[in-house]
Amino acid sequence: MPLDTKHDDLQSLRIDHTLRGGGGEPQAWSRRIIIGGISVVILLGIVTLTYRAFESNTMEVEVARATAEGGNSAGTTVLSASGYVVAHHKISVNSKVTGRVAWIGVEKGDKVQEGQVLVRLEDQEFRALYEQARGAWESAKARLAEAQHGSRPEEIQQADHNRAEALATAANDKINLDRARDLFGQGVVSKQYLDDAQAKYDADQHRADSLEQSFSLSKLGPRAEQIDRAKADVDTAKGQMDYAKSQLDATVIRAPVTGTILERTAEKGELVTAQFASGAEGGPRGSVVALADLNDIQVELDIAQDDFAKLSPHQEGIVTLDAFKDRSYKGEIAEMSPEANRQKATVQVKVQILQPDSYLRPEMNATVQFKAPAIKDNESGAKQSFVFVPVAAVRDKGGAKYVFIAFNGKALRRDVHVKGERSGGFLVDSLVGGENVVTTAPATLQDGQQIRIKGQS
Repeated sequence: MPLDTKHDDLQSLRIDHTLRGGGGEPQAWSRRIIIGGISVVILLGIVTLTYRAFESNTMEVEVARATAEGGNSAGTTVLSASGYVVAHHKISVNSKVTGRVAWIGVEKGDKVQEGQVLVRLEDQEFRALYEQARGAWESAKARLAEAQHGSRPEEIQQADHNRAEALATAANDKINLDRARDLFGQGVVSKQYLDDAQAKYDADQHRADSLEQSFSLSKLGPRAEQIDRAKADVDTAKGQMDYAKSQLDATVIRAPVTGTILERTAEKGELVTAQFASGAEGGPRGSVVALADLNDIQVELDIAQDDFAKLSPHQEGIVTLDAFKDRSYKGEIAEMSPEANRQKATVQVKVQILQPDSYLRPEMNATVQFKAPAIKDNESGAKQSFVFVPVAAVRDKGGAKYVFIAFNGKALRRDVHVKGERSGGFLVDSLVGGENVVTTAPATLQDGQQIRIKGQS
């Protein structure tokens, strides 16, 4: 290409200044970019304000899962506790009197019947005292009979004869006295003779008067006061005889109930006492045997206070023994102590074994698995299924119970009825189980309000 031509081409090249930002009118596409950017900024601001407004109406809550209970969980284990097998009533058989053992007829493990003779004490001294008291009673009865029947006809007749004889003697003495007075007046007899006649008459007259009184009393009989005193003497003698008999009977010690001998604490020749005794070597014994009815067996448990709310009276439990792990027994709570143990922070519970057998022994280790009781409808009696919710989930307004359910970011109110109580919560109806129930929320939480679960984004 010639040089002149190239020069002309270079001269034709020019710079278009309309493309520079500093001068001229901008093109349409650049204006659209600017407007779009401003719109995005405005939109982000609106979204931010809307989000902040939404956040201000959203409450943060905590929830817990509602679980099915009642009909579906009846029979499940709610608590397992260990304790000891004990006899419901263990009886230490003591002597009512102090004496030496003459015979003992039972061994440990023997089965005895109520009233069966277990021990005999030496009774010679007690028998003598009884016979003496019985004789005194018989004597008192005889004196009472004598007082009540009064004098016999023969005694009255004899008193009458004695009275008549005394009167006749006194009359004769009166004749002699009158004669002595006449003779003394004539000077035939001395003054001494007259005085003797007077004295004899006076003495016989007094005797006649006394026999007259005796005759009258023999016809009247004893006074009422004498009869009452005789009756009192009989009662006193009878009481002394009965006491002596009871002491004699107490030398024969019998079984107070039907049961099994658990201990034999006395031997032939040992001294037993009705008073407290330490049972020291060579000293008197306070008891002779201990027995219990092994058909009335319980398990004694110390339940921690934290677990006590899981139990209720007559609640069912399954009893197993450490000694016989393949055996189990049905039981139910028979006793819940009205007082807790402060030192151990426990409450004593006793479970009655419903069908005991010969494998059970007092003081064996035992474990009880307590079962959740089935709840029944008050009207039909049919078992119903309920849902367990924590205590904090149940709210009360004017006596009406309700809960809030967290669903799709909202709090939904559900009215419920409390049907039972468990440790840490309630059994309620109107739920099916599996719901998230609100446990912690502001007091102003309303039905349908937006919520956010704590710990979730």
